[in-house]
Amino acid sequence: MIRVGIGGWVFKPWRGTFYPKGLQQARELEHASRALTTIEINGTFYGSQKPASFQRWAAETPDDFVFSLKGPRFTTHRGVLAEAGPSIERFFSSGVLELKSKLGPTLWQLPPTKSFGPEDFAAFLALLPQSLDGRPIRHAVEVRHPSFCVPEFVALMRKFSVAIVLVDSQAHPMIADVTSNFVYLRLQRTQEEIDTGYPAEAVATWAKRARAWAEGGAPSDLSTLAAPAGAKPKRDVFVYMISGAKVRAPAAAQALLMKLK
Repeated sequence: MIRVGIGGWVFKPWRGTFYPKGLQQARELEHASRALTTIEINGTFYGSQKPASFQRWAAETPDDFVFSLKGPRFTTHRGVLAEAGPSIERFFSSGVLELKSKLGPTLWQLPPTKSFGPEDFAAFLALLPQSLDGRPIRHAVEVRHPSFCVPEFVALMRKFSVAIVLVDSQAHPMIADVTSNFVYLRLQRTQEEIDTGYPAEAVATWAKRARAWAEGGAPSDLSTLAAPAGAKPKRDVFVYMISGAKVRAPAAAQALLMKLK
């Protein structure tokens, strides 16, 4: 399945544009979760959320809706990633499992200053739980330092079946290698002067790429650091319109969903 969404759902400029005028703020998640198919929760990056919050978010969204969670900065923004074990354990015991079937991947975003240290990074990947309470747990890592642009990084991610986040941005490297049974994209080039955020031709391009990944292959127009993993069974694809002209993120996500129909 290809899911498309945005980061968070509380953003004042969306009121009267994405959200109908007069819609109560308490109903914004209800509205967003019916216009889109996934949302990346960013609040978990800054601090722990209460179990009751995860329960409420699950209750307010459709049965087939999925959230991804941004892992806490206390885990990723440290000198030695191998020492993040207690932080990872606290995160997964904070109530995130209350999302139940709506719990999607966890995004671990490294700071732009964090360079690739193979031993430390491998130790970090080994700390990420593959399952909890009998349910599989998916992980995606976003790296933003050019030192990660090497085949050794791809090989490590494949060893632990952790997805490399593909970032479409002017500021950070794009790594398109597939390393897990799902693909995670963060598209960051929305433009305010374009009603749909991305030009129509770009929307069509990303739709074509998403279909290729979902069908078990890979887009022919994106280069990779390592040899392709080969054809695989169908994959889930998660696409988030993040950053860029944030006011256009919902429109860009909806345009991509329409193109995928």
